[in-house]
Amino acid sequence: MKIAVVGLGGVGGYLAACFAKAGFDVTGFARGEHLQAIQRDGLKIIEDENEWSVHLKAQELREAETLFDIVIFCVKSYDIAESYRQIASCVSEKTILISFSNGVNNGDILCELSKAKVLEGAVYILSYIEKPGVVRKKGKVFAAIFGGEKASTETLAALFEKSGLRYKTPEDIKTALWKKYIFISAFATLTSYYDKPIAVVYKEHRDEAEELLREIAAVAKEQGVNIDDEVQKALETASKLPEDASTSMHLDFQNGKRVELESLSGLIAKSDKAPLMLRMYNALKKRE
Repeated sequence: MKIAVVGLGGVGGYLAACFAKAGFDVTGFARGEHLQAIQRDGLKIIEDENEWSVHLKAQELREAETLFDIVIFCVKSYDIAESYRQIASCVSEKTILISFSNGVNNGDILCELSKAKVLEGAVYILSYIEKPGVVRKKGKVFAAIFGGEKASTETLAALFEKSGLRYKTPEDIKTALWKKYIFISAFATLTSYYDKPIAVVYKEHRDEAEELLREIAAVAKEQGVNIDDEVQKALETASKLPEDASTSMHLDFQNGKRVELESLSGLIAKSDKAPLMLRMYNALKKRE
């Protein structure tokens, strides 16, 4: 079974390293200094006090030429469509496609582009590129959720099982995606708006955090998804995270990179049920 992981950042790098460590035939796609470091020295994973390395087959996406059985997209949400187009020649109707990018409509994007077997999914993890060739994972948080066509879901589940990675295959994958989205949308917005880590935002702006979470839940309900119970769960999760843990959007703002503002904040800001999100979105839009 040939596996492609498109994007070797915090999420993709960790997944690809775990797959390779388990002995799977995996190719990772990256670029720049990060790619060069992986090709030269392998990919190092730092998990709190532990660290380990794997030698990983890594290329630029334009160099892809092998037909893959599974393609996992771990790029930013704004890069999904272009990334698929670059690897499309390596995809057949039997290939399983899944995006673990932030957002709740990535599966829809892939379905519009491809006749392959598309699953929907998300990953709970706090990780990032610490320096070229090195991915740091913070805390014990990790869980992948995915679902869709049964046989494809079972194939992906076997991959995660053999790699020792925690996963769930909920029957209602849409609701499961919104359960992750409510947290990342709210705290990506808040950490970026206040330029502070998640735990600090929770301590100093708890009321606003709860208000923003309730707005996102209201928007989900408009789409037939009830995640009201997730508001308090999200607050509890935020209260337990490491002091310096933040969100990828916040880190991208700090580093002057392109941000996922539209998928994480703009989607909610479009609703008349989200005035606080609209205010924060408009302020962040000026900082892009």
